[in-house]
Amino acid sequence: MNINSPNGSRGVAVADIAFERVSKRFGDVAALSDLDLHIPTGAFMTLLGPSGSGKTTALNVLAGFLNPSEGRVKIGGTDITSRPPEARNLGMVFQNYSLFPHLSVEDNVGFPLKMRGIDRGERRRRVGAALERVHLAGYQSRRPSELSGGQKQRVALARALVFEPPVLLMDECLSALDLKLREQLQIEIKRIHQDIGSTIVFVTHDQGEALAMSDSIAVMQAGRLVQLGTPHDIYDRPSTRFTADFIGKTNILDARIETDGSVLVPRLAIGFAKPASWPDRITGLSIRPESFSQDGTAPMLFPVTVESTLFLGETVQYVVSTSQGDEILFRESRRTNQPIHGRGDTITLGFAPESAWPLQD
Repeated sequence: MNINSPNGSRGVAVADIAFERVSKRFGDVAALSDLDLHIPTGAFMTLLGPSGSGKTTALNVLAGFLNPSEGRVKIGGTDITSRPPEARNLGMVFQNYSLFPHLSVEDNVGFPLKMRGIDRGERRRRVGAALERVHLAGYQSRRPSELSGGQKQRVALARALVFEPPVLLMDECLSALDLKLREQLQIEIKRIHQDIGSTIVFVTHDQGEALAMSDSIAVMQAGRLVQLGTPHDIYDRPSTRFTADFIGKTNILDARIETDGSVLVPRLAIGFAKPASWPDRITGLSIRPESFSQDGTAPMLFPVTVESTLFLGETVQYVVSTSQGDEILFRESRRTNQPIHGRGDTITLGFAPESAWPLQD
């Protein structure tokens, strides 16, 4: 197993992860199909997808809670497919905390160390350091019933970190928290990852969470990996309509390439020259709401009517309709003294061809 830390100074054993053609079936249902995925040493990888996409199944196979129907799982180059969970040396943070209600915070966090035979003095030192890391110093004597939801999640995180695992698995662990606390913990988990360097596999259905926290994202659909890339790649260059529509918000417009090489968007009655990097056949365009503008400087202009307005503080979001009756989502940053349009107002939107992304499915 690779024990070299990414920055050479953290001293935490780290390892890469490989799924090799991993499938998992429950009767006639394929929950996971031929998953080939490599997670580099020290990476923060998010498995992202809707319910039933296979992301939690993949995590449970990695953790050893499920045996794959086919394929192998490797950590640090070692085949661990047949190893039981307790022999994989993985940290795990669950959505429901899974704390022992009758134990103190100190004993909850120190439980993995106790199971590894670490003496009490060393356990107390490591527990104190772990609680310091999650901003819970001084909470050692409290019971879980005396903690808030956010504090319980921090205790669960400290417990997973205290034995310095090479791989940390996190399963929807922030979904039960309120928005402000969830955003705070997102920042703290990223900071901890930068500090310790462990390889993190994070499961979520929250696209914003995945974009904010990940080095790379594996988008799952119906048990299959449909796209792998950085948050920037996934957001700006979706490979399928599913990815384009699932990651953030987008507008998918039917489009085709004409025999003269131009791109025609028939419902908007506009066309433009095909960028050289685009394929020769497309079925549509993905255009993000913030890629439209109404300042008149964009080359592709068309009139729309405002159907609804949503004031979001720093941004304003509009649903507008075209002359063909199609709805488009448009979002712009709010500027001082900028007028906010209301229902029935007619405005002109535009976009630059390079802000659109071609779809082929």
